[in-house]
Amino acid sequence: MMKENSHFYAILSRMKYIDRWNLMRNTRNESLADHTLDVIFITHALVVIANTKFGAKLNEGRAALLAAFHDAPEIITGDLPTPVKYYDPKIKDAYDHVEEAAKAKMISQLPAGMQPIYEELLNMTGPEDKILKKYVKAADKISALIKCIEEEQSGNRDFVQAKEATLRRIKEFQMPEVDYFMESFLPGYYLTLDEQTRNE
Repeated sequence: MMKENSHFYAILSRMKYIDRWNLMRNTRNESLADHTLDVIFITHALVVIANTKFGAKLNEGRAALLAAFHDAPEIITGDLPTPVKYYDPKIKDAYDHVEEAAKAKMISQLPAGMQPIYEELLNMTGPEDKILKKYVKAADKISALIKCIEEEQSGNRDFVQAKEATLRRIKEFQMPEVDYFMESFLPGYYLTLDEQTRNE
């Protein structure tokens, strides 16, 4: 079999170099890789909650996979801060165009036979993806909220307003799975490891 050179996975490995929250003072920098792992865990949790508590029959593995790639274009574009991205619809439209170009560039780095699989993943166009996409979006916001909580717990007040805005966005999803996660699992993020692992 003829060897094909591809840089796709080497590009993905650069997630760890992309910093998020770059307009904010951080007590600990959060990389795109850090954020992505959180979103994978939380997306999977939301879909498991949907299936076990609310009678859904969704593909938990597919949801986690979509979460793994949800911000992959930011490896090329960088993380555009939310206040900038949504300041003007023209900026959002331009950024969306740049993001689509970044996806296309990444996909072009794959052997031709693999490209359709990753094109579907990056664009979330699989049969169930339209439904699963909302779980990824909700998990993305919950991950942002957790970052705000961590910063606030470290005494950094720069994240107080971001936390309030993110909480409002999470409530707008009006998803029982999200409400369940927030009530049952979010309080643990305010605790120390000793408190989290203590036997009741």
